[in-house]
Amino acid sequence: MVPISLPPVPYDATALRPGWAELPAGLRAAVTARLGGPVAVARVAGAGFTRGFAAVLETADGRRTFVKAASLTEQRHLVDWYAREAAVLDRLPAGLPVPRPRWAVAAAGWYALGLDAIDGRTPTLPWTPADLDATLAGYAEVAAALADPPPELVGLGLPRLADLAREDILWWGEVAAGREPAPELPPSAPDRLPELVALESRLPRYAERGGLAHGDLRLDNVLVDPTGRAWFCDWTWTCHGPAWFDLVSLLITAHASGLDADGLFAGHPATAGAPPDALDVTLAALSGYLLTSAAAGPTSASPHLRAHQRWSGGQALGWLAVRQGWAAAPEGREPTTPGLRK
Repeated sequence: MVPISLPPVPYDATALRPGWAELPAGLRAAVTARLGGPVAVARVAGAGFTRGFAAVLETADGRRTFVKAASLTEQRHLVDWYAREAAVLDRLPAGLPVPRPRWAVAAAGWYALGLDAIDGRTPTLPWTPADLDATLAGYAEVAAALADPPPELVGLGLPRLADLAREDILWWGEVAAGREPAPELPPSAPDRLPELVALESRLPRYAERGGLAHGDLRLDNVLVDPTGRAWFCDWTWTCHGPAWFDLVSLLITAHASGLDADGLFAGHPATAGAPPDALDVTLAALSGYLLTSAAAGPTSASPHLRAHQRWSGGQALGWLAVRQGWAAAPEGREPTTPGLRK
């Protein structure tokens, strides 16, 4: 039996957000005007790792809008994130399964963004075959559309994954140099720091190629609607880079679900043309980023963020350890020869 690992907190219950009634009266009045009627029902989003307001607001006549909001003074970084996401969503190619922005308003020292409300649910863990198939098929559609991004998206001056890797993702090298405390490593990889440094160091060069990537593709940024179609949300970190990077970050939870994540990666259209060791390189980089972030101490974001990072980083490193032969493959899985696809 292939072992299954579940995160410490369900991904639809990670956020700590204000309720609709807690927002400033002036902001509620401005949002109500945009909605075209008083709010009858406010369903606060449980997923996510920020303290910004996020909820589906429904008027008495049944009109629904997903609204994000943050303070212009105390949460300026969230305001910038929401504005960036709105610009990206407004310019993504037509027909893709993504919410579209409707309006934005600033009032009472706050900024609010209204988006299409997707009638969907966060996939559960372990992944079900139907949800995972829908998500992988939907992302194939997105990746194909962004392989050659339209000029209006390129014109936003989005960051490059290669630069982000050098500036903020590669941490094993910092650990090796003594500039960052070493996170606790699992028994499967106690003395593999040189190999981790060597692997992650290839990511900037590999990431120079590709179109646009979502940049933060996780299970909790996916919604599956009643028809079984997967929708992709939270486009704050869109960047120039290869789609296979997104695929690795998504499939960490597939590996944790006891599924053949190696085969799912190798068989996906987004991996066409990827370097043979792209999966290993990305797992090394993500594991270092997540595990060192988890060890960084308390955060003002979600109280569950560090636990998510620790669990996700451990899963990424465990997956890599099996692929590299540092750890025995669980029963039911065959180790993959490093650098080769199954």
